[in-house]
Amino acid sequence: MLTSNGDALTSIAFDGAAGPGAMESCVAPDAVTRTAIEWLRAYFAGDRPRIQDVPLQPEGTEFQQCVWQALRQIPYGTTRSYGSIAAEVAHVLGKERMAAQAIGGAVGRNPLPIIVPCHRVVGTHGKLTGYAGGLGRKVALLQLEGVDVGRFSDAPPSHS
Repeated sequence: MLTSNGDALTSIAFDGAAGPGAMESCVAPDAVTRTAIEWLRAYFAGDRPRIQDVPLQPEGTEFQQCVWQALRQIPYGTTRSYGSIAAEVAHVLGKERMAAQAIGGAVGRNPLPIIVPCHRVVGTHGKLTGYAGGLGRKVALLQLEGVDVGRFSDAPPSHS
């Protein structure tokens, strides 16, 4: 389910993850959600649509916004560790260091999965770690992008 404020996309929820009453608030797509739908169609067709082609306005703290901005910089078909994102965010925020667990919390609250590619974030020691949409979806998204998920120690069996 996609939601917008009329000017920008505000959230993407996987089925069953939108919360109680979400279906009652569904309305016909507006221009923003139509743009996001086209972006998602292109992505799932194997294209590499540009994140900047969809106006985004996720709600979150300054720290979360900084983490989500770092996620937008992860190139298609690549992964980054929570630790490397922690180092980047610490630098941006002028801190000496940042805990990877704090990054994990912000990544887990990303309201725009797929477009803001939180599925590209993995554990430092070769672990896929969780994904709000489920580990199976994370694996499928990484495989769609050509990532060899077999290199991760906790990768579930491929169903492709």
